[in-house]
Amino acid sequence: MTDRKLTLYYAPRSRSSTTRVLMDELGMLYDLSVLNMRAGEMQSSAYLAINPLGKVPALQHGDTIVTESIAIALYLADLYPEAGLTPAITDPRRADYMRWMVFYAASFEPAVVDKAVGNVVPPETAPYGSYDKVVAILAAHLETSPYMLGDRISVADIIWGASLRWLLMFNLLPDLPVFKDYAARITSRPSFQNVFADEVRLDAEHEVAAKAVRPI
Repeated sequence: MTDRKLTLYYAPRSRSSTTRVLMDELGMLYDLSVLNMRAGEMQSSAYLAINPLGKVPALQHGDTIVTESIAIALYLADLYPEAGLTPAITDPRRADYMRWMVFYAASFEPAVVDKAVGNVVPPETAPYGSYDKVVAILAAHLETSPYMLGDRISVADIIWGASLRWLLMFNLLPDLPVFKDYAARITSRPSFQNVFADEVRLDAEHEVAAKAVRPI
């Protein structure tokens, strides 16, 4: 457990939603710094001093700043091992855990984004090979067990479950039963449902606030 203050820089309906869910799953006490994307708050000088990319999530832990969703997830999970959501260094599942976390950031998300925007990257030069291969590897793996690491949920499932739900909603992933079942299994958890419900409220508030600052 840590006694240094944790602050999550967050905007609703973004990658930071998953980080917020994860922190709740880990049982963390933290401050939530809510940014209004519609009002341009992520491009403010104050926030750009936190993350020059103007993206969320960002995590402040004492004087330490961590950016990038997967880096934040790995960092937080190791801070709270007692939550049981991350394999220890000595756990044989640790290698698979690291593999699937990095596979998400290095292969899966780039492949999906390229596919969505129509970027054609030759398989021999793409770091992920091909979109079809990445999707096939993921589907085959999820056919073998209910969670990424077998019969026990881990941090990896919070990341993958949230992503698959979003991609299926926007038809950015094949509508396969294995993907739908997995996404539903993970995101039906109370941590997800509580954040989803609060984001309905935040969305409405942010829209009103953004309209107030837009030029007529």
